[in-house]
Amino acid sequence: MRTTVGRTDRVVVVGAGLGGLACAIRLAAAGRDVTVIERAPAPGGKAGRLDTGGYTFDTGPTVLTGLDIIAGVFGAVGEDVDAWLDLIRLDPAYRAHFPDGSTLDVIADSAQMAGEVARVCGPREADGYLRFVSYARALWQLEREDFIERNLDRPRDLRAAGLFQLAAMGGFRRLSSKINSFFRDPRTRRVFSFQAMYAGLAPHEALALYAVIAYLDTIAGVYFPRGGLHALPLALTAVARRHGVGFRFGERVERVEVTGDRATAVILAEGQRVQADVVVLNPDLPAAYRDLLPAGERWRPWWLGPVRYAPSCVVLQLGATAAYSRIAHHNIHFGRTFRKGYDEVIHAGRLMSDPSLLVTNASRSDPTLAPRGGQTYCIVVPAPNLVSGARRGPGRRLDWPGGLADDYRAEIIGTLERRGYLGLSASIDTARMVTPADWAEAGMVAGTPFNLAHTMRQTGPFRPGTLHPTLDNVVFVGSGTQPGVGVPMALVSGRLAAERITGPVSAPH
Repeated sequence: MRTTVGRTDRVVVVGAGLGGLACAIRLAAAGRDVTVIERAPAPGGKAGRLDTGGYTFDTGPTVLTGLDIIAGVFGAVGEDVDAWLDLIRLDPAYRAHFPDGSTLDVIADSAQMAGEVARVCGPREADGYLRFVSYARALWQLEREDFIERNLDRPRDLRAAGLFQLAAMGGFRRLSSKINSFFRDPRTRRVFSFQAMYAGLAPHEALALYAVIAYLDTIAGVYFPRGGLHALPLALTAVARRHGVGFRFGERVERVEVTGDRATAVILAEGQRVQADVVVLNPDLPAAYRDLLPAGERWRPWWLGPVRYAPSCVVLQLGATAAYSRIAHHNIHFGRTFRKGYDEVIHAGRLMSDPSLLVTNASRSDPTLAPRGGQTYCIVVPAPNLVSGARRGPGRRLDWPGGLADDYRAEIIGTLERRGYLGLSASIDTARMVTPADWAEAGMVAGTPFNLAHTMRQTGPFRPGTLHPTLDNVVFVGSGTQPGVGVPMALVSGRLAAERITGPVSAPH
C-alpha cells in the first residue's frame, strides 16, 4: 500500500463530512495534530439538518446501517458509541408496499423474517430467503476483509484467493439473476434488489457482489439515532474535539497550495494560509480536483473510459398534520413498472412514469422532530443526474429551475395520495423540495449526491484511490473514493484515508 511521503505531524482535513470526521478521529488516535476546516456552520456535509416551522429534517441520508463500522470509529479513541448516540433499532427496518395492495415487513431477525415472507409469499419463498441470508452474510464477510476495508492502488493488489472465491459465489453475475436464484415472487425479488440504485445502477445491470448492500439493509439491521441522522456527525465532532481535533467552521478553503509534488498549505477564501504536512480532501472527489487542486490534474486514467455518474434523486420534505397507521418508519412504495422505471431514469434521462419511492416518517420514532400533532415525511424519488439529462439534447433537458420542481412536487404528492396517503396535500404545514439542480449548486458534480456509479470500471482498484496519484501528501476521503457510496462506506473511507498517513493499523475494526 502506498502511503504519504515526508512529515505527517500536522494534518488539515478540508470538509467535515462523515468521511472527514472519521479520518480526523483515527488520525487523532495516532497522535497527529489535526485541524478540520468546514465552510458550513455545522458538521455533516450531506448529512445535515433543516429546522423549519417547528419540524426537523435530515437533509441527506435517512437510512443508517453498519452499526459495527460506526462503533469502530468511536472505538478508535476508546469511546463507546452508546455513550454518544441514542440508537433505536428499527423493527421493521422497512415496510414494502406493492401495487397489488400487499405489504411485507423487512425484519432483521432472520427467523421472524422467514415467517413474514412465508405469510406473504409462501413457505417455499421463506426457504429461499434463509438461503439468501446465508449467502449474503458470507458475501459480506468476504468482501469486507478482501475488498472493502483495504486500500487498492492497482488491480494486482486484489487477493487472488478472494477473487476466485467471489467468482465461485457468483459475485460477477448480474444482481437480478443472482437474486432470482433465491426468490421466485416478484415482491421479494424487488425487496432484495432495489438497493442497487444506491450503487447507481439498476438491478439487472449491477454485479451480484452488491448484494452486500441488501445484507446491510435487510439482515444486519437498520438504526435511527434519536434526533435524526445528523446526530451522528454531531457526535463524531464532539468525540474528535475531546481527543484534540481542532475545528474551524464557516471558513471556506479556496485552494490547496502545491509546490512541486507536495501540498504545503491550504489557502482560505479570505487569503489566510494554513500550513499542513498532509492535506485530506473531503469534498466530492471530482469537485476537489476541479475546485481545489492545480488545473490539469487528472483524477481518472484515460484507459478506464468515460466517467459514469450515479442517478440523482428528488427529495421532498414535508411537515404535515396527517398521520397514517399503515406505514412504518421507512416505507418503500414500488411502482408497477419496476424495471422500466430504472431504465427511464438511468438510460432515457427521464423521470419515472410510475415511480418507486422511499417515504421516511422519522417522527414516528422520535416525536420531538415535529410539533405536537405534526409528522415529518421525507420522500426520496430517483431522478436522472444532470449529465444524463443533458445528453438527450436541449429538447429533453429537465428544466428544474424553470418550473419543473413545482410541477413534480405536485405530482409526487398526488402519487402518494393515490397510494394511501389520503388528505396529505391539505395537511401540509411546511414543504421543501431538493432537485438535482440544488445538489449541483451545493457542489455535487452532475447534480447527484451518489457520486460515481459503481460500474465494473469504477469499483475496487478502478475507483479513484484515497491517495493522490502524483502529489505525495494529498489524500481523499468520502463517497467518490474507495470503497464507495453510503454512510458505512464513507466511514470506512475515513479509515482508509487515515492509513495512507499512519500506515496500516492492526486495531479492531
